[in-house]
Amino acid sequence: MSATFQQTPGPPSTSTAATPQENQQSQASAVAGPSSAPQQTRQEAEEARKDRTLAEFLLMLDEYEPLIPSEVTDYYLQRVGFECEDIRLKRLLSLAAQKFVSDIAADAYQHARIRTNAAGGRARANQPLGPGLIKDKTRTTLTMDDLSAALGEYGINARKPEFYL
Repeated sequence: MSATFQQTPGPPSTSTAATPQENQQSQASAVAGPSSAPQQTRQEAEEARKDRTLAEFLLMLDEYEPLIPSEVTDYYLQRVGFECEDIRLKRLLSLAAQKFVSDIAADAYQHARIRTNAAGGRARANQPLGPGLIKDKTRTTLTMDDLSAALGEYGINARKPEFYL
């Protein structure tokens, strides 16, 4: 990025002891304006805040034990060729995998609820009333179709191929 300095007309300076370097610095600060210095400090403050947040999060990872065991995480990381000795980074990856699996399970559950509610009116109309019906209303069964639909939202194809006889 190049900067062009233009001399602006103004009142003549009364000081005769100014060196050419001081004149250039004063002209540069006049052209740059007062808004560029606070903007840099605002950016630096934002970066410092992000660094503090990241440092605090990494400290929290020291005490956190993810649901996915470390041995499983190590196995799959080794299998793909990832080598790292930092346990916090491995826990962070394990936490990301846990969140991914949790999101897929929640989406599959929503698909199952939609499916059972859509078919619920017709299917339950023919069933006799009794204590078993109350238990069936609260129970949701996840099927492979529900899981396939949830995985499809993440770009993963888990459908079985069609077989023709």
